[in-house]
Amino acid sequence: MPWWIWLILVLFMVAMIVAGCVYVLQHGLRAMHVMSGTAAQIGERVARMGEPVEGTEPEAPFFTQPLKVSLDRYEATRTRKAEREIAKRARHMEVWERWDREKIKAPDFIDATDD
Repeated sequence: MPWWIWLILVLFMVAMIVAGCVYVLQHGLRAMHVMSGTAAQIGERVARMGEPVEGTEPEAPFFTQPLKVSLDRYEATRTRKAEREIAKRARHMEVWERWDREKIKAPDFIDATDD
């Protein structure tokens, strides 16, 4: 091969290496900006976790409170859960009743002659 072909190949290789380095630097800097914003948000949230919560008093652990307190909380939780289940069942019944009342539309791609 003549020497000028080798020169073209070497110049092309150097140009590709330089282009790759520029690409890596650009994307690396862009990623650093995104990461710094994310790190700032995380730092802010972690700092807020260390602050005391206003308006609430520390509560005694459950095992030191009377059993009546735990039973009342359990009962209230079960009541709320049952109410949610009843509401969900009522919503489902309404949908099924609406489906029974309304005629289901045939898709556009089905022709009347396709029986």
